[in-house]
Amino acid sequence: MMAVKTTRSTRMAARTGRTTARGLAAAFAAAVSLVAVAPAGAQAQVTGSIFSGFQPQQPPAPERAGHPLMQPEAIAQAQANFPNCIAALQPLAQSKGVSPASFQRLTAGLEPDMKIMDYLDSQPEFSKTLGDYVTMLVSQTRITKGREMLEKYKPIFEKVEKAYGVDRYVVAAIWGIETSYGDPKGIGTRSVLRSTATLACIGRRQDYFRDEFIATLQIIDRGDVPADHMKGSWAGAFGPTQFMPTSFLRYAVDFDGDGHRNVVDSIPDVIASTANNLKLDGWQFGQTWGYEVVLPQNFDYRYVDRTKRYSMAQWASLGIRRANGQAFPRPSDTGFLLLPSGAKGPAFIMLPNFGAILRYNPADAYALAIGHLADRLRGGGDFVQAWPKEERALSRTERLELQTRLSQMGYDIGNIDGILGQKTRVAVQDFQTRAGMIPDGYPNLDVLARMRQ
Repeated sequence: MMAVKTTRSTRMAARTGRTTARGLAAAFAAAVSLVAVAPAGAQAQVTGSIFSGFQPQQPPAPERAGHPLMQPEAIAQAQANFPNCIAALQPLAQSKGVSPASFQRLTAGLEPDMKIMDYLDSQPEFSKTLGDYVTMLVSQTRITKGREMLEKYKPIFEKVEKAYGVDRYVVAAIWGIETSYGDPKGIGTRSVLRSTATLACIGRRQDYFRDEFIATLQIIDRGDVPADHMKGSWAGAFGPTQFMPTSFLRYAVDFDGDGHRNVVDSIPDVIASTANNLKLDGWQFGQTWGYEVVLPQNFDYRYVDRTKRYSMAQWASLGIRRANGQAFPRPSDTGFLLLPSGAKGPAFIMLPNFGAILRYNPADAYALAIGHLADRLRGGGDFVQAWPKEERALSRTERLELQTRLSQMGYDIGNIDGILGQKTRVAVQDFQTRAGMIPDGYPNLDVLARMRQ
């Protein structure tokens, strides 16, 4: 979405900033059992327009009461105290270079956007699988539009690629998936200043959003982006490639030389800042993000493990081949095996650049869509292997049941929260082995049905 030092859960929740792209990336990742294990330095960017048209459901009162700061009484009290809370942040803003006069000017008359509380702990439900979403995201419309943008801004993409060593097609893919290449509906319409101020003083993520609010003040005060141009998601992501304010301060660059880092109005700054983000997150120029591969018969699925990274030559020695029949171009490259839809779906070997995309947004569904769209933009074809058609995503109730059953069996799956992360997948893989199932680590209805027996 990220070099803010936050926990994964904080970063994922921050990304649910809007119902149109990365805003549902975290929730969708949980729904389809694909929460990535992102490095601690992952950037806390929020969402663009990945899941356009899908609205989160407002959570019932019992779920909101799970955190003390989300109880109705606490929210009402925080709302009443909002002016005092904002005023108390003035010394912190001043320590970051925002003068008292600027602080007063920017916060005068500021009121909280209480609608945001409806989204903060929302629990979306999805019936589509990861394959359905990747197909939806990497649409022919996005491919066509992306190629048009690559041609229209070809000189800029060339200069940025040369300056930062980041593949132009990946930058264009992020732009396309985040906001459909700058579609206002994808970017968002809420005031970033008001949104971050609200979240800095109300709700359960005040510590995280306090920094975002102060960063927003810094951006406006420095004149990089005018206040009335900073429109975005309810969680504060803004611009065509959806920067969070703190990420803007860390990654944004002035590529057009006008003295401002404007990732809203300047296309050169948008493209270069996004490339700089990927570069600092470890993008390796000249290498791809991963390969679609075909597994041999009687494959040992214990190799489906993110911690097991082998060279392409070693994977080939295990009988793994590229799905398109071509050889691995660099046998010494290393990667891990990923089966995002289990043994019934496509298989991939993911290289370090997949990790760089995950640092932009730690959800496998997102990173896979970005990588695939980038390949399509450069002229590549669709995946060779089909996504499973007969499955549906587990509901949140089913995910909670699966985790509960695993915990009762003695597995360490962390919090029972409906987010099927790495611990859950490791536990599922062990359960599958013991139950005589294919141990692909994929938590689906078949696994849950076997647990119920």
